Amino acid sequence: MKSFSTALIGAIIGSMLTLYFAPTFLQSNDNTTHIQQPQQKTVIVNEIKEENIYKAVAKKAMPSVVGITTVTVERDFFFGNRRTSGVGTGVIVHEKGYILTNSHVIGDGNAQVVNVLFYDGSKEEAKVVWYDRTLDLAVIHVNKKDLDVAELGDSDKVEVGDIAIAIGNPLGLEFERSLTQGVISGLHRSIPISQTEVIEDLIQTDASINPGNSGGPLLNSSGQVIGINTAKIQSGEGLGFAIPINTAKPIVDQIIATGSFERVYLGIKGVNVDVFEQATGVDISADEGIYVVEVSRGTPAQIAGIKVGDVIVKVGGKQIKNMSSLIRELYKYRPSDEVDIQINREGTIINVKVRF
Repeated sequence: MKSFSTALIGAIIGSMLTLYFAPTFLQSNDNTTHIQQPQQKTVIVNEIKEENIYKAVAKKAMPSVVGITTVTVERDFFFGNRRTSGVGTGVIVHEKGYILTNSHVIGDGNAQVVNVLFYDGSKEEAKVVWYDRTLDLAVIHVNKKDLDVAELGDSDKVEVGDIAIAIGNPLGLEFERSLTQGVISGLHRSIPISQTEVIEDLIQTDASINPGNSGGPLLNSSGQVIGINTAKIQSGEGLGFAIPINTAKPIVDQIIATGSFERVYLGIKGVNVDVFEQATGVDISADEGIYVVEVSRGTPAQIAGIKVGDVIVKVGGKQIKNMSSLIRELYKYRPSDEVDIQINREGTIINVKVRF
């Protein structure tokens, strides 16, 4: 028994000595060749408390978001005139009552009654100041002052992956000022809305945009308006679209300054190249652009030397694909402005200077 105890104690002491000396021995005799790993680029992602972002954006933007109800009289072949109601959203862009929304929200100018519901619960009747069906934008006005105004951002700085927050009235005023969130999924999207109409340069987001959200703001993480949501486009689940706020800015600025908007007049009648080729069977040298079918006398186009048969391919350096893109570019200019217009004349590229 005594010899067994002595052996056990010896074994324990031996194990402890082994644990103590083994690491030193192994370290001193380690002849393993170490391969130096290449340095990898480190991307530091700042942790952001997203719940605070959404709360802050909601508090900042909600007071500038309004509900819009409309009454439109439609002609029915069987029942005659009938009144239909609609619901949408708008965003206040000036303290003296100017509100930006979608053209289709106010029935493309056909709404007979337009009412605005404000954040404080008050209600005012509005007057349509301007609208454009091609851009799907409209400005309405109410006789109310000292309103909370939305801060307009710069949609040219928007990037894919940015936070996107939509506020609106989905499915009616029962869910007024609902906030949905997502990211910017894509930029410069073109979506056909009919056989002859295309809405271009749209911002794509996965933030939920439903009927009633139309005309409401798409916001960035700073609570700035970067787009005007549109549910006019019938898209799939997880696909929402907004019109860049920079498209609306020059229009809003002129309306606020003068009370109205005057679009520059080029003085042509034209048609998309592809539509003209399909209708006539004539093969045009240009792949895309606006085929000029008529030039009015004494207009900026006629004075600049634009002729019937020319194809307008660029305005101010921007590519013109169809009539929608031409109209959108012309909105950037004011009377007395000058712009370089590039035309394709039977295969020859010609640059002309147009003064509006």
